[in-house]
Amino acid sequence: MFTGIITDLGRVRSASRNGDTRLEITTEFDTADISLGASISCSGVCLTVIDKGPHWFAVSVSAETLSCTTIGGWREGTGVNLERALKIGDELGGHIVSGHVDCVATVVSITPDGSSQRFLIEAPDGFHRYVAEKGSIAVDGVSLTVNEVEGGRFGVNLIPHTLSVTTLGQIDSGDRVNLEVDMLARYVARLLDKE
Repeated sequence: MFTGIITDLGRVRSASRNGDTRLEITTEFDTADISLGASISCSGVCLTVIDKGPHWFAVSVSAETLSCTTIGGWREGTGVNLERALKIGDELGGHIVSGHVDCVATVVSITPDGSSQRFLIEAPDGFHRYVAEKGSIAVDGVSLTVNEVEGGRFGVNLIPHTLSVTTLGQIDSGDRVNLEVDMLARYVARLLDKE
């Protein structure tokens, strides 16, 4: 489990595709303190550490994960939002994020809003029902508050700090992002479907 509060901005150091995709990602995390088998959120995707060295770790990405995330487009140099898994007693600054990406969404527009930027994002058909005004959503692993919802589109504001310490500051209109809906919304919708 994660909180959606990004604690490091890594970069893809190498990508090799033989069967599953192996990615090596640079980090400022103390990799001596990361166990093999540990979970790290990589732009919202919970991935398992399979190898590591000073200032880098490696993960293996299955075809299933490639099919429902943006990882298939990652190349050497791609920025990656990083967050280590929660430990008992850690501060919960964002919201509960599982690292199980629901879909890939598209950034429709980015407009200035004071010193912040307002992102308008379009979710694929079937996912907008999980997005609620003033609810939480994870965009590329970043915990954000939904400002408004209209049909399949929703808006979020990003403050300058978030733009500077995450990959979202490098996003343009038309770019695709990993989206994880709020876990509570997912389960409530599932329960309502059974009635």
